[in-house]
Amino acid sequence: MNNKTKLWLPIIFAATLITGIFIGNFFAQRARISVATSDNAYSKIHALLQLIDYEYVDEVNLDTIVENVLPEILAKLDPHSVYIPQSDLQMVNDELESSFSGIGVQFNILNDTVLIVAVISGGPSEKLGIQPGDRIVTVNDTSFVGKDITNEKVLKKLRGPKNTTVKVGIKRTTAKDLLTYNIVRGDVPVNSIDASYVIEPRVGYIRVSKFGSGTYKEFLTSIASLKNDGAHDFIVDLRGNSGGYLDAAIRMINEFLHKRQLIVYTEGKSYRRANSFADGNGSCRNSKIIVLIDEWSASASEIFAGAIQDNDRGLIIGRRSFGKGLVQQQIAFNDGSAVRLTVARYYTPAGRCIQKPYKKSDADEYGMDILNRYLHGEIDTQDSIQIKDTLEYKTSLGRTVYGGGGIMPDIFVPRDTSGITNYYNKVANAGYLFEFAFKYADENRERLKTMKSWEQLLAQLQQEDILWSFAEYAERKGVKRNPYSLQISGKVIVNALHAHIVRNMLGNEAFYAVLNKTDKTIERALEEMRKMAKP
Repeated sequence: MNNKTKLWLPIIFAATLITGIFIGNFFAQRARISVATSDNAYSKIHALLQLIDYEYVDEVNLDTIVENVLPEILAKLDPHSVYIPQSDLQMVNDELESSFSGIGVQFNILNDTVLIVAVISGGPSEKLGIQPGDRIVTVNDTSFVGKDITNEKVLKKLRGPKNTTVKVGIKRTTAKDLLTYNIVRGDVPVNSIDASYVIEPRVGYIRVSKFGSGTYKEFLTSIASLKNDGAHDFIVDLRGNSGGYLDAAIRMINEFLHKRQLIVYTEGKSYRRANSFADGNGSCRNSKIIVLIDEWSASASEIFAGAIQDNDRGLIIGRRSFGKGLVQQQIAFNDGSAVRLTVARYYTPAGRCIQKPYKKSDADEYGMDILNRYLHGEIDTQDSIQIKDTLEYKTSLGRTVYGGGGIMPDIFVPRDTSGITNYYNKVANAGYLFEFAFKYADENRERLKTMKSWEQLLAQLQQEDILWSFAEYAERKGVKRNPYSLQISGKVIVNALHAHIVRNMLGNEAFYAVLNKTDKTIERALEEMRKMAKP
């Protein structure tokens, strides 16, 4: 190094340092000026993030801050506007699609183990011979059991892009060694019609669990099949149905209404009123219809019930529905995340918005509404129903209906508390009914699978002493046997066990067929349907 270089080095270092300080101060000053001169919300948020980026004492990840703040902003709007991170979007969307890519099984987690409850017909697992009752204990040669196993973790492991492979290790009661399967993921249908069968002569029963992209097609198939089996009138069960796609509900309602009857209309600040009318081509315009709802029936379910009620087309039976009258639109961001933003309200044909009241600053209170209904006795007695800001409206025939807090049924049916004891609550809440039913079906699978219909299987189960076997099982689990409670709750327990065993052997439709035999709301619906059928 020569003398000239030695002379200039300190000067260069000093200049570099001064320049760096100047640049840093320049941008920091710009950030401060930006904050000070921000005159609207957009520029203020941008300036704040810029200030944090330049001047905050520690390094921070602005992406993480934004991810955490977005849900908080949306929560200040209404209870149903939500942010969906990129990591969750696919799973959220799959719930309402007609299919997704996976291995094709229904599962439950029991005793920290993934139990295959059903194998979906035509799916990848069925083609490889995987059976109900199998237990998944390894995934990709790694142990997959334990207390940290959750439904979300199972879905993330088993679902994936089509034509990719997942290796599962399965424990089967009839095999000594671990069975290994390399499953190529494929399209798995997502069904939203849980049950569809002739419940009594001329009456078809259809249970709809959600309104997805394939629901209307499933619904038409069910209607056609039921008509072929002799059904002319229909009970549509929307209890527990939290909604889904508005279009699916509109198309299903269209099957029952006459031409130009209003189905629903939507309206919002940036969305002009949009009416949906029946086109007069529905296949069930002359069929009688009864719709079943409860406190968990929401959104599209309420559109369906409201359209039938306001047009005086049929009866609504059950309990007051959830009360969701806000319409969300999903808007995607460039990073693969999305926001579901409330853009309008929907109104039933009589003009009522059935959205229940909410405070923008108190999401917890909104979430407690259903619990409060139970505490106030609304689920048990019609006189206890409390609706804030109730408004009266008139149906097409002049009947009075109400808005401002869900769909009020034409006929109220309280929850059935007969047979409910502390003993029943203990075993039901602990999951022992499901556990025992699965164990019973698993141990007797070879014998029970010879029964090809739910009627035949139920008749067989009714000859077996299941109640006392269950009581012994529950006692081993820590719930002491109580002869008095068993006498009161015995019928309820046995019916639940029968239904779960039948489900494990024959699927969902058989499960609901057995449950419906002792369902008070179903009984009332059938009673009213018989009255409607009389000349």
